[in-house]
Amino acid sequence: MKNQCLPKNKVEKLQLSICIPLFNEAESLPELHAWITRVMNENAYSYEIIFVDDGSTDNSWEIIDALAKDNNCVIGIKFRRNYGKSAGLYVAFEAAKGDVIITMDADLQDSPEEIPELYRMIKEDGLHLVSGYKEKRFDPLTKTLPTKLFNWATRKMSGISLNDFNCGLKSYDHKVVKSIEVYGEMHRYIPVLAKWAGFDKIGQKVVHHQERKYGITKFGMERFINGFLDLFTVMFISKFGKKPMHLFGFLGVLSFSVGFGIAIYLTFVKFMWQVYNMTDRPLFYFGMLAMIIGLQLFMTGFIAELIARSNSERNNYIIEDRLN
Repeated sequence: MKNQCLPKNKVEKLQLSICIPLFNEAESLPELHAWITRVMNENAYSYEIIFVDDGSTDNSWEIIDALAKDNNCVIGIKFRRNYGKSAGLYVAFEAAKGDVIITMDADLQDSPEEIPELYRMIKEDGLHLVSGYKEKRFDPLTKTLPTKLFNWATRKMSGISLNDFNCGLKSYDHKVVKSIEVYGEMHRYIPVLAKWAGFDKIGQKVVHHQERKYGITKFGMERFINGFLDLFTVMFISKFGKKPMHLFGFLGVLSFSVGFGIAIYLTFVKFMWQVYNMTDRPLFYFGMLAMIIGLQLFMTGFIAELIARSNSERNNYIIEDRLN
């Protein structure tokens, strides 16, 4: 059956954009492309497949180039160096033209057979975001145990009841991906970012998880630790990103007030009884330290407020090549 993606000169919105960031997945790409294409044709979807090569050192880009020449539904974006999965998703979201956006990994562990139901849950059930849940996993314990801990902590801190925040297989209403900014390791927290952006209709679907067929996992302890650090970052940004003075200013005023109160107390005692030198008491130095810290926190909040209101560019990735 002929591919259902629209010709390049058409402006009508596609039904599906399938976004696939990848790093050194050359062996998987032809099979993944054929599998997605078959599912798309069976369901007569209009679609595009956006492959983002995150600075691969194998021949992944050559394969994407060949796929794009054979199938005008394929779009390729190549980074000059490795930036990480969040960067890949960010540029894919920018390029996506579909009404529903599907994200999935390139290692064949996510099944394209799940796409029709993920699409239906967005279009018919009215959800903003649907996250896959790999109830039965084929990953090693060194990956599954940290993932369970990460998911538990994220549920507690975000209040979102998802079993698997980090599942690569997700579907989104296009308004969601156009309204959030993904960087660092924030791809793990897209449901949290979506909720804080006002897209709170979040669901999940049990999806089939397959054993890795080619290559090795890119998961490591460094990514796990960075993920937890980014969890605190996203919670801070969600609440105070636009108004950092509300946090730093409050803490600064509180700390300064404690220090100033100590100074008033010591001054009162000094002049009432005149029995000691104020600088001989450790409490004096605690009070001075509290006032200094208070002033520093207040100035931190003031500077952060200026930065938050500036037009700084955070996502500035160097793209070496682009197809279609």
